[in-house]
Amino acid sequence: AQLVESGGGSVQAGDSLTLTCTITGNAYSNYCLGWLRQAPGKEREGVASIDGDGNIQYAESVKGRFSISRDRNKNTLTLQMNNLEPEDTATYTCGKGFRYCEGPEGPYNFWGQGTQVTVSS
Repeated sequence: AQLVESGGGSVQAGDSLTLTCTITGNAYSNYCLGWLRQAPGKEREGVASIDGDGNIQYAESVKGRFSISRDRNKNTLTLQMNNLEPEDTATYTCGKGFRYCEGPEGPYNFWGQGTQVTVSS
C-alpha cells in the first residue's frame, strides 16, 4: 500500500483544516486506518482511527474538534480539524493497519510521509 497525505498548512487558532490521505495498492476496505501526529520534541501520538466496520476512536485531546471519515469509492481517508489550537501543531501522518484498531494509535504497518500543520495563536 502507498499512502499520500495532503491538506496541511499554516492557520490561526480557531481555524479549520481538512487533511486527506489517498491510498493506493491493496484493497483497504476492511483495514484499520488512522491519523498520527508528532510535534517537535514529542513522541508520536494517535489522533483518530476508523476500522473496517466504521468504529471510530479519538484521542481525548481532539474529541469534539476533529472528525475522521473514509470514502471507499475514492480510497481516501479524511481528517476534518475544527477549532484548531497551537497545541495541534505537528506533522500529521496517515496509517494503514490490520483488521481492527486497538485505539487511535492503530497499530499501523504502513505510513505516509506526513503533512505539516502549524497553528499560530
